Amino acid sequence: MTSTHQRASGADVERGPGRWLALAVLVLAVLLVAVDATVLGLATPYISEDLKPSGTQLLWIGDVYSFVIAGLLVSMGSLGDRIGRKKLLLTGAVAFGAVSVLNAYATTPELMILARALLGVAGATLMPSTLALIRNIFHDPRERSLAVGIWGAMASAGAAVGPVVGGFLLEHFWWGSVFLINLPVMAVLVLVGIKLLPESKNPASGPWDLVSVALSLIGMIAVVYAIKEAAAHGLRWDVVVAAVIGAAALTWFVRRQLTLPAPLLDMRLFRNRGFSGAVLADLLTVLGLSGLVFFLSQFLQLVQGRRPFEAGLAELPAAVGAVGAGLIAGMVARRFSVRVVVAGGLAAVGLALAALTGLSEHTGYPLLGASLLVVGIGAGFSFTVTADVILSSVPKEQAGAASAVSETAYELGAALGIALLGSIVTGVYRDFTAPAGTPPDVASASHESLGGAVESVTALPPHEADALLAAARTAFVDGLSLAATVGAAVLLATAVAAWFLLKGQKLGESPLPPEDDAP
Repeated sequence: MTSTHQRASGADVERGPGRWLALAVLVLAVLLVAVDATVLGLATPYISEDLKPSGTQLLWIGDVYSFVIAGLLVSMGSLGDRIGRKKLLLTGAVAFGAVSVLNAYATTPELMILARALLGVAGATLMPSTLALIRNIFHDPRERSLAVGIWGAMASAGAAVGPVVGGFLLEHFWWGSVFLINLPVMAVLVLVGIKLLPESKNPASGPWDLVSVALSLIGMIAVVYAIKEAAAHGLRWDVVVAAVIGAAALTWFVRRQLTLPAPLLDMRLFRNRGFSGAVLADLLTVLGLSGLVFFLSQFLQLVQGRRPFEAGLAELPAAVGAVGAGLIAGMVARRFSVRVVVAGGLAAVGLALAALTGLSEHTGYPLLGASLLVVGIGAGFSFTVTADVILSSVPKEQAGAASAVSETAYELGAALGIALLGSIVTGVYRDFTAPAGTPPDVASASHESLGGAVESVTALPPHEADALLAAARTAFVDGLSLAATVGAAVLLATAVAAWFLLKGQKLGESPLPPEDDAP
């Protein structure tokens, strides 16, 4: 049970404007993690030039952050339920700021990989804590829907603002600046959060099972690694071993949760059709989107020749759509129904991706911008309502663990999307035929990636360089069009599944009764 002082403090937050100020602090953390997830892509060429990592090291610099976050989200969500979500959030925020400095001033590829991994550990404490605190601060379901909408809108805005901010910084400062922007935001979050955020935790949580933590970490990292490596390099022996280890660890994790009196993750949550349907919708939506958006950034820069800052601005309609839809998603879901909004949002994203299947090097911005706007609106409706459903489907004592499941679905979907749709783009791209007379070393570098082609043709005469680049860009666009086709099919199929899985699902209509563990 919480103390009388804690209950009084929580009541003050709920009655006055304090809960909205607390929400403002929480969305700062969300904005930061979202920006950090997208800003590195633009900085990678500069990091590569400065630190001179090998190809494998460069992949680990890009991937280890998402590997560690995916592996630790469930464990950190459960830890917040046990020790206190405010305590975990503020501790993680301090660590995130400190490790950002290590990232900015890394001098070797090995140190950069370590710094990115540590940033993943800190990042894993932030996202589940923010959603869980929203679940405990906002007891009125209508207010909570709006709060979740604002939370989701800031996550979407951060993902889109990342390339814009990163592009501006990289054009004016050195690559480490993209990490140092974390410091002032984290300072505000910690200083204001200490005063405004109420503490909350599960009063009967039981011990934190370290065996389950290890199984979750090993299982998720091994599975995500196997998916990414299989997509990039095919089924090697190490990929098969990683897949087997990951599957075995996750199976053991599930079986262990079903026998523990105080599990890290209550697997019975998945018996709730609304909860399972919302998690599945999240995972498949991100799968369909992430690979395409990842390669669309390359299309804008390497095919259409836009500068990083300009490419970032070109992707802003997605954020505008997501922010607008997120803010009204709860109201629309109550006016119509949860399944209409989620399935309709997914279908809109699928149709927008279908419109990109006819992409060419000379596709005008009106089509791209309109498609991105529809993608943002559809994703904003879907993500906001599914997050609300996930939070509403569980007792608030388990809010951290439930939030972590939602975030894990997001991270796993992103890894699967980039790996599976990325393998389609890469597979089509690598089959292009270099013009006759192209030096073998240039042809080899060009077939690795479009970025490699752009870099390697500088050694060729202009007419040969133009011919090679034209062939490479055509192949890349062909791969992107095929990936858009597959992504559209995945999203439309997910829309149909969501229509049936979310049948009868409703958002709450009246305030929940107060409980002793309320913040």
